[in-house]
Amino acid sequence: MTNDQVKHIGEQGLLAKLQRFCPAEIIGDDAAVLVTAPEKSLVVTTDVLVDGVHFSNVTTSPEDAGWRAAAANLSDLAAMGASPLGITVGLGLPGDLSISWVERLYQGMTECLQNYNTPIVGGDIVRSPVITLSITAFGQVHPSQIIRRSSAQVGEAIVVTGVHGASHAGLELLLHPELGQSLKDELKAALIKAHQRPQPRLDVLPILWEILDSYSQSPHLPVAGMDSSDGLADAILQICRTSNVGAILEVRQIPLPAAFNHWLAKEQALEYALYGGEDFELVLCLPQDVASTLVQQLGQDAAIIGTITSQATVILQDANKEIPDQVLSFSQGFQHF
Repeated sequence: MTNDQVKHIGEQGLLAKLQRFCPAEIIGDDAAVLVTAPEKSLVVTTDVLVDGVHFSNVTTSPEDAGWRAAAANLSDLAAMGASPLGITVGLGLPGDLSISWVERLYQGMTECLQNYNTPIVGGDIVRSPVITLSITAFGQVHPSQIIRRSSAQVGEAIVVTGVHGASHAGLELLLHPELGQSLKDELKAALIKAHQRPQPRLDVLPILWEILDSYSQSPHLPVAGMDSSDGLADAILQICRTSNVGAILEVRQIPLPAAFNHWLAKEQALEYALYGGEDFELVLCLPQDVASTLVQQLGQDAAIIGTITSQATVILQDANKEIPDQVLSFSQGFQHF
């Protein structure tokens, strides 16, 4: 019998294999010690992923599951305006799971994290009937640059940093390959990559801070925002509810993947964009001139999609009146329960 399953090498044997993914100078004690820069605040976020709910071997390799898990947590840091310091990983594993699967999971996490100089600094392993992955990410941010959901102001522009609906479309193609028969291979591959290898938008932050620093009225202007991991509609609704404001969105300003033009009806494309989730773009509320400058610097996939209003509702409008006005609500998107 070969020692190719977790139960054959035990907790300590598996830990020995996984510690090579971590900096030797940080791990080895009961807890990791992370040093923040002076005058910075510590930002902490935790994300739990469960086999069959957040990933499966039908749509996600172990490497992709690891990448997506790391990206989700880095995206949460970006949504707070924070730069990453490190992550810890909690694993619940069946004993008959192959050791190779776990190592490949860590390889995927490492491939994502190394793009942002973020180490794995510890974690825990327990026995579980289902694979469960819990990541806690640590970041740092200057107090004046914390992005909060509660800071949106009436009249501000609503900015999205990229296209929406791509991840959900990629998932649908993985689950139902026949749906993409009319798509060119490169367009299909781009959608699948958007699902399997999403990019946390930490790159947006230095651009945003530079623009705000040059904004004469208030270089420390509070910024409202969050990421769109649970869907674009959910993000805007969350911001508006927490800030006690509303919004008007223009349907034709929402950036969509190029593949949608050749594949989906307008209504279905809009459904994917608003409620598909897991795009990991940032949704930010900014003064109109700041928003315009940010969109210009980020490029064509970024867009101003609406305006914050004093009303308590979020309304989706179509300037061409081809789609009736809609009042968005939480009940239309994904909920765990």
